[in-house]
Amino acid sequence: MTALDLSSPVAVVGTGTMGQGIAQVALVAGHPVRLYDAAPGRAQAAADAIGARLDRLVEKDRLTGTDRDAARARLLPAESLADLADCALVVEAVLERLDVKQELFRELEGIVGDDCLLATNTSSLSVTAIGGALANPGRFVGLHFFNPAPLLPLVEVVSGFATDVTSATRAYETARAWGKTPVACADTPGFIVNRIARPFYAEAFAVYEAQGADPATIDAVLRECGGFRMGAFELTDLIGQDVNESVTHSVWQSFFQDVRFTPSLAQRRLVESGRLGRKSGHGWYDYAEDAERDEPHTAEQVPQPAYVVAEGDLGPASELLTLIREAGIPVREEDEDHGTRLVLPGGGQLALADGQTSVEFRDVVYFDLALDYRRATRIALSASQDTSPQTLAEATGLFQALGKDVSVIGDVPGMIVARTVARIVDLAHDAVAKGVATEEDIDTAMRLGVNYPLGPFEWSRRLGRNWAYALLDDLHLRDPSGRYAPSLALYRHAYASDKREGSTS
Repeated sequence: MTALDLSSPVAVVGTGTMGQGIAQVALVAGHPVRLYDAAPGRAQAAADAIGARLDRLVEKDRLTGTDRDAARARLLPAESLADLADCALVVEAVLERLDVKQELFRELEGIVGDDCLLATNTSSLSVTAIGGALANPGRFVGLHFFNPAPLLPLVEVVSGFATDVTSATRAYETARAWGKTPVACADTPGFIVNRIARPFYAEAFAVYEAQGADPATIDAVLRECGGFRMGAFELTDLIGQDVNESVTHSVWQSFFQDVRFTPSLAQRRLVESGRLGRKSGHGWYDYAEDAERDEPHTAEQVPQPAYVVAEGDLGPASELLTLIREAGIPVREEDEDHGTRLVLPGGGQLALADGQTSVEFRDVVYFDLALDYRRATRIALSASQDTSPQTLAEATGLFQALGKDVSVIGDVPGMIVARTVARIVDLAHDAVAKGVATEEDIDTAMRLGVNYPLGPFEWSRRLGRNWAYALLDDLHLRDPSGRYAPSLALYRHAYASDKREGSTS
């Protein structure tokens, strides 16, 4: 099954930001495009706005004047749905209400030809439920673009329960012909990105609610240690707290209030107070012109330790030994089966976050997972009230000697980056096991859809087969609510033989 022929008209119903963006993508690809909006005058206004954006593309040498003029000639506002009768594809981008979308597609079904592909750009509703209103749901598919549609490459091609394979394939190939990167997924709450991304926000909020650290510190650790483009608090301020919470709530409800997707009470209070983020001038952060920028907690400079003793294999943090030696600090290595830790001169221990708490052990400081310990510019340390000041100072001085800023947070099991990555990896394995998408498509979706530095399965391979399972199992023992219970898929992955043919992650 091939993509739609460029001579085939494409219609977009709903001319808000997403509708205009999708129309522009189809238009620049070479299709005749019809715009329809139920509100009088909006289709023409959208066509004018798209035309202005095409002018800017010409100014930036991203489009020739000739191509701009040809595109404008192919763009037509429609006065009624009847004007879409000859379209080969209709993409809906209207209000996120099931009844509104169902009624629209019921009406469209009686207008367009039998071979017309019908698609929804919904981000939160069930594709199956919308298509269930149709006499022929086999030609109905989800085409979930990301905002802004002309710039972001990812498109989730969602097959509802009744979607024909030929319809999904045609939608997939059409998106690819438009210069997008499509990924195929089953109709599941949140699809790929909004399902697997939930822990990125949820764990940051959980650390905040547990008084582990303030938003600026958590964001800085996610960026400067975890390698994420933005922290969870600044990103939700950009998205809009009401929008982000609505998606979280929708996924949680759709999974029958699964505790793994439980919304944040702190975010709920933020929304109730009207602090919606950048668009309201205040969210987690204050965006007034005269507002002071919130800075992350950064420890004062202290002396470096005279040496460290490495006991056992540091696993994902093994690169630290090379960095410590490069900083001129002697490293004594001892082969210990029971430990994966550094012993400091005062006798205290330094260990990679593993889902346990500092208060459980005598004089232990935990350090967070980093995407790349050499390139990381900040490291979080976790200590309890029982950790000796000398041990905390020596741990702080060690990382400062490596050129890192140090943020000391509360005694939070799994810390910030480690627990976030472990949960993302777990949800990804669970999604594959349940037929939502392939490993490759999930990695692609998370890198392109939300700019993660690595896809979940890339992380899984880098961290080791058992790492995420062991950390979540430890967290589950300390919080038996079920939030951190590793999935059966992750359990199977952790204990599967490395010799298994085709094992890649």
